[in-house]
Amino acid sequence: MVEILGETPVCKQLDYTARFDWGYEGVEHVGAASDMIVIIDVLSFSTCVDIVTGRGGIVYPYQVKDESALTFAKQKAALLAGKRGEPISLSPACLKTVPMGSRIVLPSPNGSTCTVLAKKTAAKVIAACLRNASSVAKYIQQQKGSVTVIACGERWENGALRPAIEDMIAAGALLHELEGYCLSPEAEMAVATFRSAQAHLSAYLQNCASGQELISMGYPEDVALAAQWNQSGTVPVLNDDFAYEAI
Repeated sequence: MVEILGETPVCKQLDYTARFDWGYEGVEHVGAASDMIVIIDVLSFSTCVDIVTGRGGIVYPYQVKDESALTFAKQKAALLAGKRGEPISLSPACLKTVPMGSRIVLPSPNGSTCTVLAKKTAAKVIAACLRNASSVAKYIQQQKGSVTVIACGERWENGALRPAIEDMIAAGALLHELEGYCLSPEAEMAVATFRSAQAHLSAYLQNCASGQELISMGYPEDVALAAQWNQSGTVPVLNDDFAYEAI
C-alpha cells in the first residue's frame, strides 16, 4: 500500500495561525483550512495586481490566454493582458502607465491559477508582493483570522512545481510582520529566508533563476520593480465579482 503524504490533518499546519505552503496543492490542502489566503507571485502576477489596483483599477485573474479569455474580457468590459512585449501584459513595468481605473484580465499559470483555486474555498483571498508586504500584513492583523501565505512558484514543462526563491522571500517579508500570530515551522523558514536576503533584495531577485530568465529576455525593470520592499500601501482583495481591487 502506498502512503500518500500531505493527506493527514497535521500537514495542514492547523496548530498555527500563520501558515506557509507552495503552489496549487498548498492552496487546496493548507489554504482551504484558513480564514485568509495570500497569493504571492512576485516577479509578475501579484506585483502587477498591486500596481494596477494601486492606480484605482481592478484585475480579473484568468488561468489561460485563449479564446475564452478574450470572451471573458469582453463580458467584463476589460482589457486582456498578453505576453511580455505586448502593450498590456504580465510585465509590471508596462502596467505602471495604464490609465487610472483600468479593468484588466490577467492570464497567468501561477498567480491567477492559484487565485482561481483559492476562490473555491471559503477563505478571503489577498494578493501580496514585496511592494505591499507590510500593508497586507497590517490588514491581516485587523481581520484577526488564520492565514496561509502561498508562494506560487513556477512550473516545469511537465507541469510539476518549481519552487521560486523570490516568492518565498516575499512570503517571509509578510509573515515576519504578523505580530501576535503563531507561525508554523514552514512559515518560520520563510521568515528566515527573507531575513537572510533582506539587506540585498535586489541582488537576490536579479540573481535567482527566475530573475535571470527575465533579465535575459530584456525585462530588468520588472525585476527591479518587484524588488521594491514596502513601497506600496495597496491591499488587493478578491471581490464578489472575482476581481482584485484595493480595499
